[in-house]
Amino acid sequence: MRHNLTITDKILARTLLLIIPKWITPNIISWLRFFSVPFIGYFLWNENYVVALPLFFISAFSDAVDGSLARTRNLVSGFGKMFDPLADKLLVSTAVIILIPRYLGWEIVLAIVAIELTLVGSAYLQKTYYGKIVQAENTGKLKMILQSLGIGALLVHALWSIPLFLAFATYAFYAAIFFALLSLVVYRAI
Repeated sequence: MRHNLTITDKILARTLLLIIPKWITPNIISWLRFFSVPFIGYFLWNENYVVALPLFFISAFSDAVDGSLARTRNLVSGFGKMFDPLADKLLVSTAVIILIPRYLGWEIVLAIVAIELTLVGSAYLQKTYYGKIVQAENTGKLKMILQSLGIGALLVHALWSIPLFLAFATYAFYAAIFFALLSLVVYRAI
């Protein structure tokens, strides 16, 4: 079955994906992202943002890579459809729980985590009771991008105390919450 390729897929297929060996599957990249989370959490917790920033960036970017790899090499799997979003949510939630309270407050953390738990719970119920695997939609992808940009901006602010990055992070998280709420409707989670 051929999958519709996004513009990102086409760009990555002509660049980065060319150097990824055939034996590296999208699921391997998802597992690497999953295993990176404790390390990223450790460096965030200990405020070692010099290490946390590039690790988070690489891990978050691997989300685009594994999806493009799956679609361009026709390696989309049921396991990947379930595990990839879980690895993303774990990465973002870890960073959000550790980082946001230090700079923005718990209200944003609670909103993001509550919505993510609702989405995960809904996906689990749909898989368990209806046999339906919930795939990422554009609202969910945009939410992930905004959350990752917000976390990246907070890390830059933490490193160099640039107020513009703190303001950008705040608005990125508000926009991410908006798209997360929209995702609840799109995924029929509520």
